[in-house]
Amino acid sequence: MKELLNRLTNHEVLSVTDAKEVLVNIAKGAYNGSQIAAFLTVYMMRGISIDELQGFRDALLELCRAVDLSAYDPIDLCGTGGDGKDTFNISTLASFVTAGAGIKVTKHGNYGVSSTCGSSNVLEHLGIAFSNSPDYLERCLDETGICILHAPLFHPAMKNVAPIRRELAVKTFFNMLGPMVNPAFPKHQLVGVFNLELARMYGYLYQKTDKNYSILHALDGYDEIALTGPVKIISREHEVILKPSDFGTNTIQAEDIHGGASIADAAAIFMDVLNNEASDPRRDVVCANAGMAIATVQGLSPEEGFLAARESLESGRALEVFNALKSRSEKAA
Repeated sequence: MKELLNRLTNHEVLSVTDAKEVLVNIAKGAYNGSQIAAFLTVYMMRGISIDELQGFRDALLELCRAVDLSAYDPIDLCGTGGDGKDTFNISTLASFVTAGAGIKVTKHGNYGVSSTCGSSNVLEHLGIAFSNSPDYLERCLDETGICILHAPLFHPAMKNVAPIRRELAVKTFFNMLGPMVNPAFPKHQLVGVFNLELARMYGYLYQKTDKNYSILHALDGYDEIALTGPVKIISREHEVILKPSDFGTNTIQAEDIHGGASIADAAAIFMDVLNNEASDPRRDVVCANAGMAIATVQGLSPEEGFLAARESLESGRALEVFNALKSRSEKAA
């Protein structure tokens, strides 16, 4: 690691092979906590290259506990986090709305690191159980249309990094990797990223795969469709900038989608949305993201996707999906 850190402080960029090797060595416990923290800090002070991102991704995918759910043709809705906006759990809610619209979802998530409440925090608080059992995950998909892939259960090799990330409590390159390393390898993905440079890197790497994807970055900094302004969408076919009006909605304010001060606050917002009792801006922003996922899978326009998402929420089907998953969790307990 000493040699590697010297290379990095001399502004060298790692090859795909070297980047993959160092992450495998971290997983093996070859470095101490201070060395890992120093390594992470390098990438908090300078950008990551495409080769480095690819190498880190390849290492995590090779080391993960993969689960084959391809028969369900699912989508994952996942953001990098790290945008500093501390919104409520939009992509997690959008996952239930998407499942309520009849599309299978393999939701990859984790505890919050750089935010108050991550996907796993709010779901665990609300009684959702996590498992890496393929049989359990298949039952969830069969019975509810969604399963939760709690990252630590599928990436045990990263146990050496988790406490350091918690102590640093800021975004690291692991934020960049999260959406790329879903252990179910879903064919469809809706990915939100925290800056435009990373959106382009994702686009470059995803072009080399067979994924059907939409990559999102709101031009005012959100890693999701925020409806506070325009959003950049990168797919295999095109790059476009969409305004809130393209979803058939109004522009909203940043304070409309803030996430609250605690996990309990986040859970209360979560259930208000699913019960269709939240404010219009909160419901609209969830439906915009779910709508984009639906549009990605079904080849619809953003507004058509939004309308399908709104119907899923207003009809109660999204809530039914959540309740069914909670019931399945209680049976497994």
